[in-house]
Amino acid sequence: MFVSFDQLPAHARIWIYQANRSLTSEELASVEPALRQFAEEWTSHGRALAASAAFLHHQFLVIGLDEALADASGCSIDSSVRFVRALEQALNITLLEKSQLAFLVDGEVQLVDRRELKTAVAEGRLRPETPYFDNTIAQHQQLGRAWPAPAASTWLARYFAGA
Repeated sequence: MFVSFDQLPAHARIWIYQANRSLTSEELASVEPALRQFAEEWTSHGRALAASAAFLHHQFLVIGLDEALADASGCSIDSSVRFVRALEQALNITLLEKSQLAFLVDGEVQLVDRRELKTAVAEGRLRPETPYFDNTIAQHQQLGRAWPAPAASTWLARYFAGA
């Protein structure tokens, strides 16, 4: 069953998928019905799931699930990945590729290849306070509190040691 994204409880489980580019307002509007339909129809062992899906910052697909009502099963997670793959094809984007890290620089999402991270820090393009989108967070409440978070307060802290 569909739940408005902003109505998901703080403890709701989330999955974040980062697009390789920013989506246009037109693309976001065109995909909105599919996001709602996915959440409306998503089930686990035949039981409806209280779920939502939304694009945040024009670049991050976030799927949320209130597990207090029903947990996601392996099959339901597989169906969510199939949905993500369908979105990739429909929008001509990648969402499942993980080699790019996202930072908020001058109000814009900027992607940095993992292999270029040390260089970006050494050159001062990324600083300890640069907001980083840690897409491994797993609860809805973390979106407002720690997403994005200063890079040095995340798992990236080791890159700023001594900086």
